[in-house]
Amino acid sequence: MPVGSSRLGFITRLIGLSLLLPLSQGQAGDLPAPSPAIIRHELRASIDPDQHQLTVIDRMVVRVGGSQPPLDFTLAKSLLLDTVALVTRVGNEDRLTPVSTSLGDAAIDSNLRSLLVSLPDHRQGEVTLEWRYRGTIDDPPREPRHLRFVTPSETSGHIGPEGVYLSSETGWYPDLAGSLASYALTVEMPGGWTTVSQGHGGTEQDCSRPRSDGSCSLQTWTSGVTEALTLVANRFTVKTRDWKSVNGQAVHLATYLFPDDAALADEYLDATVKYLDVYVPLLGAFPSEQFAVVENFFASGLGMPSFTLLGSGSIKRHYTQPYALGHEIVHSWIGNSVWNRPESGNWVEGLTTYLTNYYWHELTHDDRKAREQRRLMLQGYSLYVTPQQDYPIAAFQRKSDEKDNAIGYQKAAMVFHQLRMEIGDEVFWRGVKQLVADMSGHHAGWQDLERIFAQTSGRELRWFFAQWIERPGAPAVAIAEATASPNQNQPGAYTLRVRLTREGGAFRFILPLAITMKGSRTLVAVALAAEQHDVELVVPAEPLNLSIDPDFMSLQRLKREQLAPVLNLFVTDQRKAVLPLFSDGAAPFKDLVARIEAQDAQAPTKHKTTILPMDIVALPPSGSVLIVATADHYVQVQSLLANACEDLAAVGPEGFRIAGTSYEGHRMAMLLSCHRPDAPGSVVTVLYAMDPAAGAKVARLLFFYGWQSAVVFDEGTVTKREMWQEFQGMKEVRRDEQR
Repeated sequence: MPVGSSRLGFITRLIGLSLLLPLSQGQAGDLPAPSPAIIRHELRASIDPDQHQLTVIDRMVVRVGGSQPPLDFTLAKSLLLDTVALVTRVGNEDRLTPVSTSLGDAAIDSNLRSLLVSLPDHRQGEVTLEWRYRGTIDDPPREPRHLRFVTPSETSGHIGPEGVYLSSETGWYPDLAGSLASYALTVEMPGGWTTVSQGHGGTEQDCSRPRSDGSCSLQTWTSGVTEALTLVANRFTVKTRDWKSVNGQAVHLATYLFPDDAALADEYLDATVKYLDVYVPLLGAFPSEQFAVVENFFASGLGMPSFTLLGSGSIKRHYTQPYALGHEIVHSWIGNSVWNRPESGNWVEGLTTYLTNYYWHELTHDDRKAREQRRLMLQGYSLYVTPQQDYPIAAFQRKSDEKDNAIGYQKAAMVFHQLRMEIGDEVFWRGVKQLVADMSGHHAGWQDLERIFAQTSGRELRWFFAQWIERPGAPAVAIAEATASPNQNQPGAYTLRVRLTREGGAFRFILPLAITMKGSRTLVAVALAAEQHDVELVVPAEPLNLSIDPDFMSLQRLKREQLAPVLNLFVTDQRKAVLPLFSDGAAPFKDLVARIEAQDAQAPTKHKTTILPMDIVALPPSGSVLIVATADHYVQVQSLLANACEDLAAVGPEGFRIAGTSYEGHRMAMLLSCHRPDAPGSVVTVLYAMDPAAGAKVARLLFFYGWQSAVVFDEGTVTKREMWQEFQGMKEVRRDEQR
């Protein structure tokens, strides 16, 4: 995801600093003065990781509009302001005149404070200010609360021996609301450290003032107009490669990895080339001269203009998949070239998710994975967003929990799929490319997307965006009745009449129906009006049964009992229990149960997870149950699984069987889920390891595997994934002899 409070943007080459003469009264005319804004920063920073210290001189060019109130800047509370001076040119020298500063009325948030700068009266046009400040930035990242990656709520920025991370949220440089500035950044650090920032550069220079031990690193980065600036630094091993598009565009690629992971550089460079080869023709020229994959000292998946910052754990797990590295690369266009207009909601993550997490599988002709991604998007929305919690996509700003993720990423991605179905492939992709071409270097909101897609399609789309973006919810559709009778006009053909039930409000959408006939099967797409419940079709043979959208093409709310059994059904069940069936020596499993208890500590009593006694002989009468077990309890586990899983799975003292395949050996473990027939919408899930060592790694990462019915592990490595018991909404067709 792109970072910054909607403050990242398109990269162009910085030309350099210049001081323009103020506009005269005659030049200004009667036009209203533009809002004050920073135009350029020229920063020189010195960083001492061991002391968590930052010292900065920031010479900035600010656009002002004459007599006005003091300029209201933000800066980190932990930084001490030494001076702010007005820079004027006298002959060949700069003259610095201190200006008045004071604290604003209130703190911006827990990290930032307001600083008011008063300029001499009647300053108009562009003025240059020089800021000098220093201080400590020491907020070590905390463990993510809800998601896989650290967010600004877990750190406001950090300087330390383990690494440097300074984003716009850190407040490490003075900012003025509404500014779109260019940057020139020079950073001095101890020898052996390498800095990474956005834009162009990274070249080493000689230090004019080497440290006491003689070691010093000095690097410069330049960035064109953008919303914010991020700086990271560490002891990296750097590898580079040059890439050219089919149209001849050259992009300098690089990896900045920790020495222990340096051998993975070519894997990440190869993957980057693979994505650029595909997405440049789809979206247009790459928006930057450089792109780098940078390893981070805490869990992250962040996209900045010209680089992505991935946590060390992700790097080690070969984080090159389309939903990972591919997603961050596409943010180079969507989010970091075309900026999001926050007041109209965040459309960036939905479109990026659609282009990468999903569409990559279409591009590579992997129909099975494409269908799986559509299922996951619908399942995520249906599980993590109840009708009572739902809110319009237009209200989504950023991801703070799974509900936000389900609405702003998954549901929004499915909305783009609905739009594509509505206006057609060729028009849709022409609209996406037009969006990038027209809006690069500008803020765009949902209203801009509506305008561009309406133009490219030649259709009025107000109803579409009002329905899917500006109101919450999605339809929940079921077949109430299906009848067929011989068609009087076409010999051998039948008239199929379908009556639907619809929950969730009136929606206009396209509903695929799969019809099984004698000797054949066909798929038809029915365009439903907002209040329509009845469908009538003519089919070439007698229909036997039909099902709703078996390939998950339409945006619908699915009920819990309609979903494939997975661990996340347990996670989202309001009534759930954990059954520990392992010996005292199974420390990883004990830690897992303790972690679940700790996560529930703040939950309402009625939603807390119950820890069941080991000697139970039957499952609780309702709710989902997670069984955490080792092979020495196989008899009890098998007894508890038998009713839910039937012949899908079995466990024994030497191994286990899943969907007819046996797995044996002390290194093996499995995670499997089955629907509870006695408690619709709930599951029985078992984490079963042949010995504690086999389950150690699985237990640590258990909730990363929440979307499969069964996963098989060999020493913690996934060797098999399974899905089963998918709901198809099938209904038998009744023959109506009276028609």
